[in-house]
Amino acid sequence: MRFQPNEPFTPAAGLASPHSQTIYAALVRPSRAPLVRRERRELPDGDFVDLDTFDGAPGSPHVLALHGLEGSSKAGYVTAILRGAAERGWGATALNFRSCSGEPNRLARSYHSGEIGDALAVMKYLRTRITGPLYAVGFSLGANVLCRLLEETGAEAPVAAAASVSAPYDLDACCRKLDRPGPFQRLYRDRFLRTLKHKGREKLRRFPGAFDRKAMEAAHTIRAFDDSVTAPLHGFRDAAHYYAEASSGPRLHAIQRPTLLLSSCDDPMLEEPVIPPQASSNPHLSIVLTERGGHVGFVSGRMHSPRFWGEAQVLAFFDAVNAAQPK
Repeated sequence: MRFQPNEPFTPAAGLASPHSQTIYAALVRPSRAPLVRRERRELPDGDFVDLDTFDGAPGSPHVLALHGLEGSSKAGYVTAILRGAAERGWGATALNFRSCSGEPNRLARSYHSGEIGDALAVMKYLRTRITGPLYAVGFSLGANVLCRLLEETGAEAPVAAAASVSAPYDLDACCRKLDRPGPFQRLYRDRFLRTLKHKGREKLRRFPGAFDRKAMEAAHTIRAFDDSVTAPLHGFRDAAHYYAEASSGPRLHAIQRPTLLLSSCDDPMLEEPVIPPQASSNPHLSIVLTERGGHVGFVSGRMHSPRFWGEAQVLAFFDAVNAAQPK
């Protein structure tokens, strides 16, 4: 099926710029979530991930949400999906990547844009627990993780449908954009690097010599951080090797599940084309590319009464998939 939005996206008055969309959404999205229970899933390598989850009606869909870089299950875009699932009588689970649930993970390694093992383990666990279809949505880094997972699993993917919102399909290009000069680029970089370096210092306290502390402290770009920390912790030669292996863009042809690719042309963290043009040749992909919307923004309505169009379209996509399923 090819999905079309149930309404066009019109930015809220006063929020036409990509930075206003991105920042306003991050600041004002409600974080209220339905009643969830925290579950800890032990992983084969001795580490763990924490899930926030609730059950739906028997046989109803279940939605798994994957957050972005240095996000968590408390991110407003994640809780919006949880609320939407609850309103439909569905179940939902928010995965906190390693180190993102409020408690440090056990091992030196953590999470990254191409690490699919943890999400796949959670999907397989959920499949044993639910009786209805499993859907998944990823935002930003989580969207790239989800696409890489779908690419690697192909026809064996454990989800019936998926949605990718503001994915960095080309990680090298994403870092070029984030590492450019300019006040907003510095704002985004500093936000990410602040918590990434804090976690890096904690890693070195527990795992001395895991990577070069001086190189990490000297890193003032995302690429430099990935060169000094992400790559050595996760078995890559350097940042370039990591980006090449982890980027989902070159492999989108391998996805064999109905998947929504939702992005904005003016995304301030991504270079154009934000969605690889060759994606249109895969009949399983529904491409929704708006002129405006920022990065995981898509704020419509009014500033004092915003509507979050992106999350609404993800849920509408899952509604359409669910309606098309044989009963």
